[in-house]
Amino acid sequence: MTVRLVILAAILVWLASAASADTARVVYIGVEGDPHYEPRPVYTGLSLKDRKRPLEGARLAFAGTRILERATGVRFELQELLLDDASRVPEAVRSALQADALAVLLDLPEEPMRAVLEQGGKGLLFNIRHIADRWRGPDCTAAMLHTQPSRSMLADALAQHLRYRGWTKILLLAGDSQEDRDESEAVRRSAEKFGLQLVAERKFALTNDPRRRDFSNMALLTGPPEHDVIWLVDADGEFGRYVPHATYYARPVVGSEGLQATAWHWTWERHGAPQLNQRFRRLAGREMEPGDWAAWAAARAVIEAVSQTRSVEPSAIADAVRADDFALDLYKGVRGSFRKWDGQLRQPILLATHNAVIGLAPLDGFEHRFHTLDSLGVDEPESRCTK
Repeated sequence: MTVRLVILAAILVWLASAASADTARVVYIGVEGDPHYEPRPVYTGLSLKDRKRPLEGARLAFAGTRILERATGVRFELQELLLDDASRVPEAVRSALQADALAVLLDLPEEPMRAVLEQGGKGLLFNIRHIADRWRGPDCTAAMLHTQPSRSMLADALAQHLRYRGWTKILLLAGDSQEDRDESEAVRRSAEKFGLQLVAERKFALTNDPRRRDFSNMALLTGPPEHDVIWLVDADGEFGRYVPHATYYARPVVGSEGLQATAWHWTWERHGAPQLNQRFRRLAGREMEPGDWAAWAAARAVIEAVSQTRSVEPSAIADAVRADDFALDLYKGVRGSFRKWDGQLRQPILLATHNAVIGLAPLDGFEHRFHTLDSLGVDEPESRCTK
């Protein structure tokens, strides 16, 4: 049931009335009319980057708890809040935690997300949307865990693939939005980390302005110097779709088009993934996307902690999820756990085209002194999280 509430007092009453000593509750909080989920048509009317709310991912996790409910006597419950006023999000989060919700899944725009983190407090919060490194760095908080991989993890996964294939000379072709600039910085860090060479960096612009024609001329943008691969950074996707098969040299494209790094893909065929994808398809009537998987993983982490502890005490569940020996089946071949220094879920990253998974990172040969999965993303010595 999706609940749209306007008065915060009603939220508190509703959450409190739902609390039960034998109920394991997780609360999803989003914002009504969130621009993140609005259609994003380009000038021709095509919509290239439509997104779906990841609620079905969390619902899928709870749909599989019937046997566990009989074994433990605990009732599992997902409650869904879509608020029509983003300014009320922090109070809604506090209300959920005060009513003994075991965790809150945050699917929020940046401003209400920041407001939630600034209010501090204890509890268990899951970021199931944002990949930006700052939420794991300067803007981190002790209460926050992340099931979405970070931007650095995704860039490192692609960089490992390029290093493994011997494609060491990179042409970086990027847009100029803030998201593109953040992504470009992640590419630079990953290139340096894995010994790749950025032979050139070029900006593009989708424009008919004759004064800026050089910014949309594909031959000029992808010409010399020689390079092995084009790393494309295009958050909007309107320009990038024209890059593959139109380059000056016959070169592969990775990043925003071509080979992409992703938390999940509907064509992943190993480690039980087909069964997970099929269950999601039956539930939602569409393919499972990375956001759905992140919501599923967050809900599954809580369910697994309840199974291990046989407790519905919020502090006990939070401790169990963060414990060194906590292990979560991710359907990616290894079990995941949460990093102590920034709350990030350790996980393999899929390398996929639009209709096939080509590889899985970390790749063979990329080791770490403690945990192989920590070869992806910001390691503890470099972390800027001071929670």
